[in-house]
Amino acid sequence: MELDPQNAFSAIQTGIRQASALVVTYSFSVIGAVLLLVIGFVVAGFIERWVYAGLGQVGGFDLTLRRFFSKIARYVVLGLVVVMVLGQFGIQTASVIAAIGAVGLAIGLALQGTLQNIAAGIMLLALRPLRIGEYVEVGSISGTVEEIGLFATRLRAVDGIYILAPNSTLWTLPVKNFTRNGVRRNDITISATNEHDLDQVQKSLLKLAESDRRIRKDPPPSAFVAELGDNTASITLRYWTSDSDYQSAKAELNKKVRSTLKVMA
Repeated sequence: MELDPQNAFSAIQTGIRQASALVVTYSFSVIGAVLLLVIGFVVAGFIERWVYAGLGQVGGFDLTLRRFFSKIARYVVLGLVVVMVLGQFGIQTASVIAAIGAVGLAIGLALQGTLQNIAAGIMLLALRPLRIGEYVEVGSISGTVEEIGLFATRLRAVDGIYILAPNSTLWTLPVKNFTRNGVRRNDITISATNEHDLDQVQKSLLKLAESDRRIRKDPPPSAFVAELGDNTASITLRYWTSDSDYQSAKAELNKKVRSTLKVMA
């Protein structure tokens, strides 16, 4: 079958015209998409810096949360830009948004535990039941807080062991913060026999506490009989110190109280 040159030329012309029309049509779409992307990235960067600076004006707002929310604002703007770019090419944005929502739901279900940690991390950073440098006890976890992240919190135990605790664990259990109030109480209880003068023992314990500069005057230390037995009596020395002096005062007073009791026997 022979090809008609005239028909072939007409077909080529038709193809060229259609291609030209497509190029003209989509060139504007491409240019518009590029402009949208450029403007979108600039606006997203501006919004990120604006949110970061704005949250910095809020007193006590955590640095990690500032970074987190500023990044979220940036990605929200970029997501809107992507949807607008797709709309430039005639793609139905409603279906795109629905697809993104479905994908987000699927990812959320798959990462449910991780999202729990993120939510708990935000609450820990916002409400601050624990801060860096504080000694806390949460369930079976205890140590000095070194870093609070969005997923987990890093602590250092008293024996130097590294602890990485999921935020969801720290948020769902009661937190004992030994540092927050700045002062701590300690009780030293000794057992006195019938050979001891209880009044004299109490006076001696109070004298020990009052002579120690680390013991707070308000509230004042006290010594009292906590429990009576047939041949013994439990006498308690109660005092308050600053958190930084707690361990040293406890160790030294334990030693002095024991020595005092031996001398009085």
